[in-house]
Order: sequence, then structure tokens, then C-alpha cells
Amino acid sequence: MLRIAVPNKGSLSETASEMLKEAGYAGRRDPKALHLIDERNGVEFFFLRPRDIATYVGSGALDVGITGRDLLLDSGSEAHEVDALDFAGSTFRFAGTPGRFSTLQDLEGVRVATSYPGLVGDFLAGHGVTATLVKLDGAVESAVRLGVADAVADVVSTGSTLRQAGLEIFGPVILESTAVLIATDEDRAGIDVLRRRLHGVLVARGYVMLDYDIPTALVPDATAIASGMESPTVSPLHGRDWSAVRVMIPRSDMNQIMDSLYELGARAILVSSIHAARL
Repeated sequence: MLRIAVPNKGSLSETASEMLKEAGYAGRRDPKALHLIDERNGVEFFFLRPRDIATYVGSGALDVGITGRDLLLDSGSEAHEVDALDFAGSTFRFAGTPGRFSTLQDLEGVRVATSYPGLVGDFLAGHGVTATLVKLDGAVESAVRLGVADAVADVVSTGSTLRQAGLEIFGPVILESTAVLIATDEDRAGIDVLRRRLHGVLVARGYVMLDYDIPTALVPDATAIASGMESPTVSPLHGRDWSAVRVMIPRSDMNQIMDSLYELGARAILVSSIHAARL
């Protein structure tokens, strides 16, 4: 059986479990269960702390796992990123007392508090900066006010939490993180099926199927508006100089495309969700 590590709590857990369910795998009924065998799909799930997943996969104890890119890089594990899963996005930045820091080199010789010493240490070393890292498990933004550190490296969304702590963001982006699928051996039997299924979920979430009728003479103009992933399906309508068109389009562009097609002359424009896909 393919052994898969899944986050058991935190921001990654719920979405990862839902994504696997949409991909056709069994889900745990007991939220406290740490182990689940899915005989039908030939996989075995282990529900673990997100921070530990890269270690388990990197050691070979488990074959593949879902965790954050930040946690993978911070772990120093032998595991590597196989696919990005496009959820739980976050950005890592430096922050400090307003006016004290402006560039990365200003961190030379100072104390930097972070929950990701491996990730931040590698980033600083890669830019030739030597700093003393202060490892904290949470509330990193309080470190400067409490005198534990001179600057911090932490997750930033709007920056409001850092501003409330009297800090300002400076320097380059440390990392753009997201949930990722990780493994040590991508050729392990079963990983290719898992990857195709998860990719199918991402496609189903990101695209919709668009159907519409349009005068046949306008089909070239219509397909220029919505060309699809490869090419639209065009079928003649009975007894009329019209055609029925079916095409897959990005969900985010759906309404703009419908408006443009209507203005061109399309009618009976319908959108339907995609529940699963294999491309």
C-alpha cells in the first residue's frame, strides 16, 4: 500500500482531507483517528503534525505526504516537492522597529526571532548575512517589544499583526509558501495515480464547462474569446445555421467570458461545474 502522511490539525488539515476526499479516497470518520486504511484505493493514511510530515517522508518511513513548502524547507528533510497544491498560501517577510532596518544586510550581527530557523538561516546564509536566530514556537511579533530579538521573520498576510506590534516590513520576500505534495521517490508505485487525482481536483476547482449556441459564421470570433484548454467542441444545430459550442474555461473568467459571448451574439449560455477531471 502507498503510505500517505496527512496533516492532522492546523490550516492545512481540513483542506488537505477535503481534497483527498474529492480525489476519491476514503476520509476518516473520527477526527482524532491517526491511521486509516483505504483498501479500495490501495493506500494507507497517517495523520500527523504538519511540522513532522517532511521528516517522516524524508526518512522513508512514509512514501508521500502533504505539508507546507515552508515546513518542508525548514525541516532540512531529504524529501522534495513534487507538486504544488494551491491552498494554504503564505508569504514570509522580515520586520523590525520602524526606521532601524531597510535592507537585508542590516541584519548582520543582530538577533532575528522566527519559528522557522532552518528556512530563515538558509535564506540569510544564501545572501551572505550572519545573524543570531532566536527560535520561538509562536507570537513571534512580540519578540522585539519584549527584548528577545531585534527583528523577526514571520508569515505575513496583510501585515496588520506586525503593524499592531509596532513593526514594519523590510527587505526581500523570504518565501512564497503553499501546500505541497512531497516524496523522496516519485517513482514509487501509486504516486502517479495520486498525483493525477489531485491534479484533477485542482482542475475541477479552477475550471468550469461552458455551453452556448451561436451563429456558425461567428464561431471563429467566439472561439477567440474562449479557446479552451485545447480546442472547443463545435456541433451543428439541426435545421439552423447555428452551432452548439462546449469549452472549458477558467472559473475566475467565467462572467467576463459570458458577457463577451452574449455581446457577440451567443445565446443559451450555460455554465456547469466540473466534479472530476483527468487531462
